[in-house]
Amino acid sequence: MAMNLAQKLIQPHLASGSLEPGAPIELVIDQTLTQDATGTMVMLEFEALGLPRVKTEISAQYVDHNLLQTDFKNADDHLFLQSACRKYGVWYSRPGNGVSHPVHMCCFGIPGKTLLGSDSHTCAAGSMGMLAIGAGGLQVALAMAGIPFSTKMPKILGVKLEGELPPWVSAKDIILEMLRRQTVKGCVNKIVEYYGPGLDKLTAMDRHVIANMGQELGATTSVFPADQAVRAFLRQQQREADYVELAADEGASYDETDTIDLSTLEPLIACPSSPDKVVPVREVAGRPIYQSYIGSSANPGLRDFVIPAQMVAGRRVNDGVSFDINPTSRQLLEEISRSGELAKLLEAGARLHQTGCGGCIGMGQAPASGRISLRTVPRNFPGRSGTVEDQVYLCSPETATASALHGEITDPRDMDMDYPSFTEPVQLSDMRPLLQAPMDSSLIETVEVELEKGPNIKPLPDFESLPKILKGPLLLKAGDNVSTDEILPAGAEILPLRSNIPAISRYTFSRIDKDFYQRAMDLKGDCFVVGGENYGQGSSREHAAITPRYLGVRCVIAKSMARIHRRNLVNFGIIPLLFENPDDYDKLQQDAELELDNPVDQLVEDQPVQLKNLSSGELITLRHDLSEEEIATLRAGGLISRTREEHPDIH
Repeated sequence: MAMNLAQKLIQPHLASGSLEPGAPIELVIDQTLTQDATGTMVMLEFEALGLPRVKTEISAQYVDHNLLQTDFKNADDHLFLQSACRKYGVWYSRPGNGVSHPVHMCCFGIPGKTLLGSDSHTCAAGSMGMLAIGAGGLQVALAMAGIPFSTKMPKILGVKLEGELPPWVSAKDIILEMLRRQTVKGCVNKIVEYYGPGLDKLTAMDRHVIANMGQELGATTSVFPADQAVRAFLRQQQREADYVELAADEGASYDETDTIDLSTLEPLIACPSSPDKVVPVREVAGRPIYQSYIGSSANPGLRDFVIPAQMVAGRRVNDGVSFDINPTSRQLLEEISRSGELAKLLEAGARLHQTGCGGCIGMGQAPASGRISLRTVPRNFPGRSGTVEDQVYLCSPETATASALHGEITDPRDMDMDYPSFTEPVQLSDMRPLLQAPMDSSLIETVEVELEKGPNIKPLPDFESLPKILKGPLLLKAGDNVSTDEILPAGAEILPLRSNIPAISRYTFSRIDKDFYQRAMDLKGDCFVVGGENYGQGSSREHAAITPRYLGVRCVIAKSMARIHRRNLVNFGIIPLLFENPDDYDKLQQDAELELDNPVDQLVEDQPVQLKNLSSGELITLRHDLSEEEIATLRAGGLISRTREEHPDIH
């Protein structure tokens, strides 16, 4: 039977389950990726498992998010992560090496392998024929321990690419077109598989741009074939021996299909404050801008910096624009320095920042209040930039650069120059020597490594199992498309507290309700949260589940939920429920007293759940989409408790 590429990647990694969409499956994981904003918690969780060493083929820890060392917190956490990598057999990428996703692709990406990462944009590695999935940190810690990853078999959306991109249109415009069509929730529980003749002119790094922002579609992951473009990329990284040709079988079918004629695309832009508010650039042209920002995991390729450099060569950016350049790796920074492209950017007035995530995660480079910031980053959720009243637009490097020169949103096709040409170098410097390799396994028993824990690192709190009767107030009612940035914000003030749950919990829901923390502390009991459509979209940070649980949230009810956050709720013992009738959302008002009788016993597969609104006397029917494994996790009080029960050998 002819198989599509996603099926061919999943089949050999199936520990249990089938390829039937919606069926529970367990996947054997070859590689894991962690970054510092989530990795400290992952390492604390792995420590709790009691294993001497990871069991994956490759596990890598990157420091790319929290690079601002304004006090001891980030620096201490970097030392902790470095010591944990040495102790447990994990590759360590120190501050300044670059953003995790392109660096992992350069150093460790291998077609056909599975990759699980505690960063939602782990899916970027699908650009080179990997099955790469973002997940909560606890599931990544378990994968590092050799335990398969549990999920549901996604549907496969096959997207055929035809034609060739016209001048001034690039890979960012392809994924923006996908967001225009599918929206931020259109691909939940789906894998997007790209194929067709339109791939011929897209490099591996062009595909990275598209695969990276597949997370913004809500997709489980995106996959591309491993073809000659991937082979050229691995040759460039001095790893051609890792190349494996992979593609869908001839005659393969998909659960859903779509087609994009690349030749018909034009420059696109996502308006504030959602990645799917996409319009042609020409429709918003002329709006004055404050900032233009190049770089991030969403546009990390060499061409994404060289094309802007050639566009500004011999010119100056507008006096009213901050032109921010965020190199995505040491390798890239070295290359544009040697080639002279960096000088062109600096001479044009660019501000050079250190290699890492930076302003994308709200770590510096925040724009002025209410002023427009054009960014080549993957997300523009409200306040994510670090400025509460931000106006962030997502666009291609071409659009960002043309706008920086003119001081207003500008269609790059209006530039008075020919479209710059770019050819990928045959070979770049090898990044692997910049990373610290794991200790040889033969030395693990003979070398004692102590974990370096600074004063900001606190143990994960112990959480109680669900009570027989779950009763409490509806402490927060939120709207549609609430992101994890709004549940537990990032930024220079908050993220340094990532390994200190009591401290970071003070910011829970602070962008929606600044009084939530105090009301939860005053309550000192169980409570509920209600959301609209697509609750929990965005980052994979499990803190957005841990801190609500720490503050007493035991159940979240929504019209629909994003995949990773929904699973994170389960992992930490919070019941995720859905409205059977979406109109019942309007019947629940904040501060209403709610009750679930025997909540665990009500979680029977395909059976409704009854919620009592004690304030109004109404009975509301809810539903769930929990698997037997997830129900067992909630019954145990969370994934840590269940793992301890089922795997006493690793604790």
